[in-house]
Amino acid sequence: MRKKNKKVTGFDIGLYTIFGILGLLTLYPFYYVLIVSFSNTQASATYSPYLYPHVFDLTGYKMIIGDVFFFKSVMTTLFVTIVGTSLNMVISVMTAYVLSRKRLLGRKQLILLITFTMLFSGGLIPTYLVVSNLGLTNSIWSMIFPGMISTYYVIIMKNYFSGLPQSLEDAAKIDGANDLKVLYKIYLPISKPFMATFALFYAVERWNEWWNAYLYISDKNIKPLQIYLRDILVNFSNQLSTQAQSMVNSQGKVYVQSVQMATIVITMLPIMCLYPFLQKYFVKGVMIGAIKE
Repeated sequence: MRKKNKKVTGFDIGLYTIFGILGLLTLYPFYYVLIVSFSNTQASATYSPYLYPHVFDLTGYKMIIGDVFFFKSVMTTLFVTIVGTSLNMVISVMTAYVLSRKRLLGRKQLILLITFTMLFSGGLIPTYLVVSNLGLTNSIWSMIFPGMISTYYVIIMKNYFSGLPQSLEDAAKIDGANDLKVLYKIYLPISKPFMATFALFYAVERWNEWWNAYLYISDKNIKPLQIYLRDILVNFSNQLSTQAQSMVNSQGKVYVQSVQMATIVITMLPIMCLYPFLQKYFVKGVMIGAIKE
């Protein structure tokens, strides 16, 4: 039997229109940042409000690319993202696997202690004193070590490992495999989508890292990209290097907001390019381990 087409009512049209407008309003801030990044002083003064691009000026991007502190901040952020995410995944996966083994002595007490940290922490001042006494002030490792593990992610990973068939581990143990081989040779290969989801979560957090850098780092040579962006937005001229400032003098009037918006575009571009390829794993990856044991 031929399926009847659903009749589109006036209510449906109104509903689609409302949500379409809301969607456009949500996208407009990103659109505005993009078009202003290609703007200049003259266009900004002539056209207001700025609803579509009137010029195509790359001065803002040239200013950022010509700033040596920008490249230093990019290298710092890449190091923190790559090394930090790798350490996050290794420690989180190993912790979750150990906690998922019911034969572990004191397992419930350990889970209770780990869960306790989600509700209570030592506070900002004790944390700062610990980091300072460890000699991590003005060190790139102060952005990596304090956020080495996420309790929430560990609990979800633990639930996921607990839900895997026990027969997989038993078969591997019969063949002489120890716990490390069971984890890295059996569990991880069948958990790639799940692990990719949390690797991306950790990577986004590391890429957007600014709080620890704001607290512990004052050296401009090792500040991450997000702090560089903040300094550009708050104090444009003092943040630029001598080379970039000479470019400002040679260019004459520079539209400060175009430089600021260009910095925002460059900062969010890598993550925006990465999201579409891994988005399909998000819901699946989180919900797999979200069922209470």
